[in-house]
Amino acid sequence: MTVSAHRPGPYLVVGLGNPGPKYAETRHNIGQRVLDHIAGAAGGRFAAARRAQAVVLEGRLGLPGADARVILAKTTTFMNVSGGPVKALAAYYDIPPERIVAVHDEVDIPFDVVRLKLGGGEGGHNGLRDISRALATKDYLRVRVGVGRPIGGRDTADHVLAPFSTTERRSLELLVSDAADAVESVILEGLPAAQQRFHSREVR
Repeated sequence: MTVSAHRPGPYLVVGLGNPGPKYAETRHNIGQRVLDHIAGAAGGRFAAARRAQAVVLEGRLGLPGADARVILAKTTTFMNVSGGPVKALAAYYDIPPERIVAVHDEVDIPFDVVRLKLGGGEGGHNGLRDISRALATKDYLRVRVGVGRPIGGRDTADHVLAPFSTTERRSLELLVSDAADAVESVILEGLPAAQQRFHSREVR
């Protein structure tokens, strides 16, 4: 991604998570890690958003002539009140729900797997539920980054609010990179092509 001048028709890519260093390394914040990866690859920096509790980075994905304008955003509220910032950003940049991409952790998908969809249920994810409520629709894109279900009877909330295990950390950066690629793919190639590409992969 490279930073460029304003052009119409942007996508809003939102990395979900909780604010502060206490949560930065947890499973629940992997959406924000994905956006950090995209921004880092471009050498860009997030800055405080106007009229929204978020930090943003405006830029473009793809090669010149076949690229798309994007606004990367990380909410600075807690996960369960993500909807307000997303609604405010969508209004400020005049972005319809179908051009909003939520990048988030997903316990119903095994660790190290990325899946994509438009709309559907929230699967008990409080951040998604609040976004759906704020937008008055579930019809926005999701990049679902698998963090797996807890084992040994562990509570799901405790699982997502805990750091990745030592074993998981060995392949975490590759998972984050895959999710960043999925963001680019769904925007530049469209959802069906992106799904075919990522859903056909075998679980590592």
